[in-house]
Amino acid sequence: MKSLLLLFLYYFYQSIFSSMFREFSDKISAALANDLPGEKAHMMMTPTVRNDNLTKPLESVSPIKSAVLVLLYPNEAGRISFPLIQRPTYNGAHSGQVSFPGGKAEPTDKSIVNTAIREAEEEVGIKSEMVEVLGTMTNLFIWVSNYIVTPVVGVYRMTPEFKKDEKEVDAIIETDLYDIIDPKKRKEGIVVARNKYQIQTPYFDINKKVVWGATAMMLSELSMIVDKAKIY
Repeated sequence: MKSLLLLFLYYFYQSIFSSMFREFSDKISAALANDLPGEKAHMMMTPTVRNDNLTKPLESVSPIKSAVLVLLYPNEAGRISFPLIQRPTYNGAHSGQVSFPGGKAEPTDKSIVNTAIREAEEEVGIKSEMVEVLGTMTNLFIWVSNYIVTPVVGVYRMTPEFKKDEKEVDAIIETDLYDIIDPKKRKEGIVVARNKYQIQTPYFDINKKVVWGATAMMLSELSMIVDKAKIY
């Protein structure tokens, strides 16, 4: 009898949370369809002391189209999370940095949304057919790599079983959505870019990881969208 009661309570609370997550998804979708905070949000997490070696425009005629996936999902603790990844250390602009899963568009991609989902599937092992796209945030141009990045926001209605790409991902960082809302998670300090340039910048302190630059700027916009939607 006791086991049946526990089973009933489990499914009862699962049903309630599923309904709440649907309501959350609808609110985020509506917020994305309206005016976005864009540059206002980005400026809040832009490096306060910039390094000329990192901000000079490249000579490329046009920026490289790319996309990242902001994948929101219910975690096992009954809260909402999204994955970030830590890039491997290499001789490049984003060596060792924490970012959203994503990458550049390929000719076979049907759209920039498809780019974000394909890259996330490759990097963290999600199933593309289970991603429900809610909309996109403001495009962000990254001088150092000449990328124009479209952040695509989607939901996964269950906790994903992640599997990292060993070549492109050092670690998958499951992040509580509340961390980007909590003002205590926003800090400022010196970060090292390309293993040699020191930059004074605001950043998010997430799971003891320093999240700065373009990713922090996107997180800033996401936090304002969540606040506008009155989620918390």
